[in-house]
Amino acid sequence: MAVNAELTAIIIDCAAPKALAEFYGNLTGWEITHSDDDFAYLGSGPIQLAFQRVVGYRGPGWPDAAKHAHLDFKVTDLEATTKDLLALGATMPDYQPGEGQWTVLADPEGHLFCIAAA
Repeated sequence: MAVNAELTAIIIDCAAPKALAEFYGNLTGWEITHSDDDFAYLGSGPIQLAFQRVVGYRGPGWPDAAKHAHLDFKVTDLEATTKDLLALGATMPDYQPGEGQWTVLADPEGHLFCIAAA
């Protein structure tokens, strides 16, 4: 049975919604469409990234046996984008699977995401 629901947002738990929305806005070029102390929404397309404040939020570990969701992004210049994101507050874990096909980074709150050359 197919329900045919339309995905409208991917919501990420965090401690500081606006700051994290600003980080991902720099990564994607999307604008913040709503922001308050508890929520921030990024993008105006059919799917938005959203961030919700969770008191006491702690980012996931990496590598970790427990599976976590993460976002993948295509970029035109993997090395330059990595450098730019590190300057914006991302970190690069020591463990890097994929034999150089992609780079694993963590956003300023510890959420993992990958970037790969387009």
